[in-house]
Formats: sequence, structure tokens, C-alpha cells
Amino acid sequence: MAAAVWTERGRRAVTALGTVTRASHSTVKSQYDALVIGGGCVCLCVQAAYLQRGGVKTAVLERRHVLGGAAVSEEIVPGFHFSRCSYLLSLLRPHIYSDLELKKHGLKVYMRDPHAFTPMLEEGVRGAPPRSLTLGSDLAMNQKEIGKFSQKDAKAFPEFVTHLEKLAGAIHPLLDAPPVDIPGVTAGSLRKRLSAAKTLMPIVRCGVLQLNIPDFYEIITAPIMKILNRWFESEPLIATLATDAVIGAMTSPNNPGSGYVLLHHVMGELEKEKGAWGYVEGGMGGVSKAIASSARSHGADIFTEKDVGQVLVGSDGAAKGVVLKDGTEIHSRVVLSNATPYVTFKKLTPQGSLSPEFIKAVDQIDFTSPVTKINVAVDKLPNFLAAPTPDGKPGPHHQCSIHLNCESVAVLEAAYKDAMNGRPSKRPMLEMTIPSVLDPTLAPPGCHVVSLFTQFTPFHIEGREWTDQDREAFADLVFDWVERYAPGFKGSVVGRDILAPPDLERIFGLTGGNIFHGSMSLDQLYLARPLPSLSDYRSPIKGLYLCGSGSHPAKKKLLNNSKYVLYFRFLKVATLCFVDSTANPWPSLNELHDVVT
Repeated sequence: MAAAVWTERGRRAVTALGTVTRASHSTVKSQYDALVIGGGCVCLCVQAAYLQRGGVKTAVLERRHVLGGAAVSEEIVPGFHFSRCSYLLSLLRPHIYSDLELKKHGLKVYMRDPHAFTPMLEEGVRGAPPRSLTLGSDLAMNQKEIGKFSQKDAKAFPEFVTHLEKLAGAIHPLLDAPPVDIPGVTAGSLRKRLSAAKTLMPIVRCGVLQLNIPDFYEIITAPIMKILNRWFESEPLIATLATDAVIGAMTSPNNPGSGYVLLHHVMGELEKEKGAWGYVEGGMGGVSKAIASSARSHGADIFTEKDVGQVLVGSDGAAKGVVLKDGTEIHSRVVLSNATPYVTFKKLTPQGSLSPEFIKAVDQIDFTSPVTKINVAVDKLPNFLAAPTPDGKPGPHHQCSIHLNCESVAVLEAAYKDAMNGRPSKRPMLEMTIPSVLDPTLAPPGCHVVSLFTQFTPFHIEGREWTDQDREAFADLVFDWVERYAPGFKGSVVGRDILAPPDLERIFGLTGGNIFHGSMSLDQLYLARPLPSLSDYRSPIKGLYLCGSGSHPAKKKLLNNSKYVLYFRFLKVATLCFVDSTANPWPSLNELHDVVT
């Protein structure tokens, strides 16, 4: 189990109101038009904005006591409210934000600027603090910071940012559309082929054909180090950028495909600001709470502590609803699964309804994860040697993603190799965030909540299960490293919550502990996410569809970077489950209603 401990100081801390988002006390009906398995943010959004608005009577069934999937706020240590799993918000599509009136329903976001801080673990020169690298939205300030390490890199940085933004902007339209309907385009009647050809439009709109094709091909296939080494020479800058190429992924900056992961993080957008990431007031559960409120305002039924045991499949091979683990049957015309592809098809779907070939393909999906998340309650703000704040007041760097053990690519590579050999990293890559610096609702006065997103840790330690002793030992190691950058950190700890990969799987349903519902490797993206036969969200079971992060366009369940990025599908994707993909690409709500009723 996850290790959650707190000191006597934590037990005496002020107990604030809980931020658990529970369901209403309405009774589950025996029949719905649509059932959603899992109360993660994406499915709440889909059913609230487009299913209920279309007259489709929908119910969401969440296994846990709290809504939101990985986007939850929980009071693990008395008085301290943690974004227990995902911890940063981005990629919240502007039209969804507007459609759901999320501000009206209580969503408040604290924007971060600057956004990245990498302190060096070195001796200061002539009494000066150790060096550090801080990056934000101010390009001139970025160049000044980078210039501390290389004037050449400072000069090259603006062009590099423009280069990445161009590549990210070009593929942005693909995030709001389902993948190309390859079977429809290549088979069937001419009429069906022409209709399916409409699914090619996002690719045309994304401007891929107008890009420098070699650059685009390189960024999605090459090791990020091949690209960064061509642009820059200073280790701190290269390593800081490389962290975004491996965060949440069991990969090395020297592995092919890591370039795309970096690009994936540049695609972020928040409050109409490109590339922005922010903290949600009250923790990430605030997103789920706002979406749930919007959903209920449209008449949706949302339930917690409703653990689905199996999808009901009729004699005709079609989904008929679900049966809960307590034996309750709930019938519906369609079922949407927000669970991972593995959970959906290996645990919830009757195996006799699936072909052996399909089951084998599901078994081969990569769910490897390198992440252990540690939530920490502290009674004072960390004071970094590289940016001292002896008065205890937050500096600009405290609101950043603070990269520790990230000043050298060699350190990242060594951490990765430790995990590949079945052991937690001896010098792990750490991303620290302190959201309470901007959001005072998260901790008692003078105290703070700290998130540590750590890599690399394997799912099994040299072939065996994690023990509580392993969890505590790894957390102690992490704290020892933090202490070297910010002396006094260990003495400020009030309590901690340690979530190794098996805990992320058990608590949040993340197979393998993977925050993306499946690795973001090239063989599991777009037309092949999670499998080529499932890229259009339809399963082999008629009426059963995937709607979670395991399907395109994918989203980070945890993070950071697992920053839990939230990807929300637009109308075409939201209604794809109910309207044939060869139909008009923008079906009306009346058409949606007609399909299910």
C-alpha cells in the first residue's frame, strides 16, 4: 500500500474543510442512454458538454469516494490539501472552458511566471550563491539567465522557441479531431470513401504538408539529445529542456522518440496563453468539481463508490450496460470506458466476447511507468542555496517547476539506467512544485504543500513487489537530495504520502502506474493509439467505446508534464461514440439525440 505518514505536528495541524468531490444523493436508475465508467475529468466533460446537452441521459460511475480520476484534491495530512496525483493544469481547450462555463462553476487558476527553475549543486564563487537557471515568458530575461552559462545559447534560444512553437502549432488541429478513418478511406463504396475523406481535413489544416518535413520528421522520431546538441552547448539548459522530453516516460533523452515528448509539452495552453501551465485553486480537484457542477447543471447523474465489475454483453455481442461489484445491473444503450485499455478489455469485458488475437494485442500495449509521486506537508518554505530567501517569503522561483538533479544530462541518463536494471534511481530526477506559494487555501498559515514528481522507479524492484520499507527508503533518499539543494527541508517535513508505480495503479487505476494510460511511444500514438484497431474509439464490442487517455489524443494523467495535462475532446470526438464517423463532421445535437433514442 501507499505509505502515508505524518509527525505529531501534522496531527495537531489545523483541520480544514475537505475538498473531496462526492456525488449527489440521487439514486442510480436501472436504465440510461449512456453510461460512463470512471469519473475522470475527460469523461465528465464529454457527457456534461455534449451528451446531456444533446438530450442523452447519462450517468457517470466512479469507483473511488472522490471524483476526478487523477485530478483530485485530498487531505492526506490534516490541514494540508494535496493535488494527490496530477498537479498542473494545461491543454484545457478554450472552447471547452467556455462551453462548460467553468469559471461560473468555480474554477480558478493561478498562472505561473516564471515557470522553470534549475538550481546547480555547486559551490558559489567568491561568496556568491550557486548558479541557477530560471525560465519564463520574458524572452529577454530568459536570454539573460541562459547567458550565465553560454552567450551562444542565449542568442540561439529565441529561434529555438519559435521553431518548437511552429511545429507544435502545426499539429494542434489534430488534438481536436479523431484520427483519420483509414478503413473508410481505403474500402467500401465511393460514397463512403468520399465521406470518410473528411477525416483527412485536420491533417490538411494542421499544415503538415507546408512544414519543413525533415524537421517535423526529426522532432517526432529522433532522440531529443540529437536536436538539443545541435542548438545548444550548455549542460544546464540542455538538461532542463531534456527533462520535458522524458517526464512521465520510461525513456532516456538519448532514446528515439523522446523529441516528440518535448513537443507534446509545448502544446499546452491555459487562459489563452500558449505553453502555459497553472495551479488550480484548491488543488486539481477544483477542475473536477467545476466540471461535475457543469455536468449536473445539464441533468447528468454522477455517482461515487460505484465500482463496475463487468460490462454486460448481450447475446447479439453488443454492450447492454454494466453490473456493479455489488451485483446491481444498470442498463444502457452505450457504454463509454474512461479506464485504461488494459482494465477495459482484460478486467471489465467478458473475455469470451473478444477474440484471442485482440486479447493478445491488448497484452502487448506498453504501460511502463518511471514515476513515484511524493506529496509533502512542510511547516516552512524551502530555502534554496542558489536563490536564498532567508526571510521565508516566496521568491519568483518558488512558483516554478523546480528541477533538482537536472543540471546534467549524464545524471538523467544514469537515473534511467538504474531503473532499467530494476532498481530505483540512486540520484533521481526530481520535479518539485509548491502550489501553496500562489494558493493560500492549500495549507495552514506559514505552511506549504510540496509535490515531488520523481523518476526513475520501476514497477518491480529487481523482480519483487515494493514494500513499505522500500517506499520509505526511496522517500528518504529523495529528501536527502532535496536537502542538498535546500538545507533545512527535512526538518520542515510535517507529513508525506508516497505513491510508487504500483500505488498509482491500485489507487487511481493507472495500469503500470502510467500517467498517460499507455506509453507515448511512436507505435502508440494517433492512428495506433492504443492499437490500430481501436484508434476510432470503437471497440470490438458494439456499443462499447474508449474515451480516456489511452485513446487519441492522450493526456497526462499525473503530472506534470504528468503534470496531469488535461486533454478535452471537442464536439466531433465527444459525439463520435454515437454518430458514425463517416457522417457530417459536425453533427447537430438533435442528430445525436436521434441516434441513441
